[in-house]
Amino acid sequence: MPDAALEDNRGVSSCYYLDVPLESTIARHASKADAAYLEQVTDSHLASWYRKLDLLPDGLETLLPADNTLQDTIARILRETGLASASSIPPPQCKPSQGDAMNSLVLMSDPRVAAIPVRECGEPLVDVRDHGFRVDPRKQDRLSAFTHVREGVLARLEHARSLLPADTDLLFIEGYRPLALQQHYFTAYRDELAVAHPDWGAEQLHHAASRYVSPPEIAPHSAGAAVDVTLVDQDGHELDLGTRVKASPEESNGACFTHAPNLSDRAYYHRTLLLNAMEDAGFTNYATEFWHYSTSDRYGALMRQEPHAVYGAIELP
Repeated sequence: MPDAALEDNRGVSSCYYLDVPLESTIARHASKADAAYLEQVTDSHLASWYRKLDLLPDGLETLLPADNTLQDTIARILRETGLASASSIPPPQCKPSQGDAMNSLVLMSDPRVAAIPVRECGEPLVDVRDHGFRVDPRKQDRLSAFTHVREGVLARLEHARSLLPADTDLLFIEGYRPLALQQHYFTAYRDELAVAHPDWGAEQLHHAASRYVSPPEIAPHSAGAAVDVTLVDQDGHELDLGTRVKASPEESNGACFTHAPNLSDRAYYHRTLLLNAMEDAGFTNYATEFWHYSTSDRYGALMRQEPHAVYGAIELP
């Protein structure tokens, strides 16, 4: 099969062999979440199939050591094949520190966000379930408001989905959120912070709460302009993105921040995959929440230097 692929390729071919010992192969296999598959494919099967340094003839392959990280391997292949300029995944050394991200972070409570005017376009809310999206029920509400977004947001979601690898898909968690529910979320988190930090004043509490929950008056979810999403494999299993969706900064030790430094290579790769697909489709990430993206709302307009937003607060018909 590799010989046929090389023969059929009309361009330049580059071959790499990751030298993973049998012990590591078995350990990686055991980490898979599919219990039924693990019963069908046992360690004995792996041992019988394993061939040490099972290389193609004529020295076609470049040997990669097993201790290479995922990001180091990707960076090397992109560099040596000349594909680095076409890659949307930054090399490991480009990973920003949380301190750098926080220094330049624009929170929802920033006065510049509220100052962006809204020229409501009048697009209706539509249900993503009618368009083949995987929907997680964790934010289910009585009216199923959470599965709705503006028509233009749906189109961007479909575009983002098309940019993902074939074995990866979006998991839609939450879209539209009624203003009353947004107010409840914001007040509850602010009150939680007030208990933990009794010395904080009202302004400091409002600012800190806005790291994680948008103030109701400018909340993109209540405009139908925001989505909370993550990644799953084709079987619907959530991929590792570093911490659970909706984890607060306190719970996750800051890992909820999109550019948090305390991520594994696997989580960083998946998070970058999601970020690139969503941003290429026209979404803006809120950097305190790796799962939160919006478009054409006040926050998105400010971050993309647009003169106005086209989505304001809306009620579900």
